Amino acid sequence: MMKKSLLVFILVLLGATALISCGSNSGKEKQSETKEVASVQYTCPMHSEVISDKAGDCPKCGMALVQKK
Repeated sequence: MMKKSLLVFILVLLGATALISCGSNSGKEKQSETKEVASVQYTCPMHSEVISDKAGDCPKCGMALVQKK
């Protein structure tokens, strides 16, 4: 009986540890995705001084803005 109780306790402890560690990783991944999306910039191929955080058209010539590398 004592061995079964100890085994159940160890399994519960390992399960709780696994759940806690899985939950903390998902938050870090979401933060890095947010930073990656926020750092995207678009620029005009003809007017490099035109920089935007969203796709669209250049206000000077009307060309489509392209993602900055």
